[in-house]
Amino acid sequence: MARKEKDIELIGDFVAEHGSMDIEEHEKTFEAFIRFVTWTTVSIIIVLIFLAFVGA
Repeated sequence: MARKEKDIELIGDFVAEHGSMDIEEHEKTFEAFIRFVTWTTVSIIIVLIFLAFVGA
């Protein structure tokens, strides 16, 4: 279980200071997720518009 002392979080033997983590990989993953969601949404809208024109 983690306990906090000011801006330091103690997790077992690991000490993590607030703001010291490298988040570059997290940002890349988030950007990829947003890109995926955007393209999926656009694709679904295009399919729905196509179906409306075809009369399905």
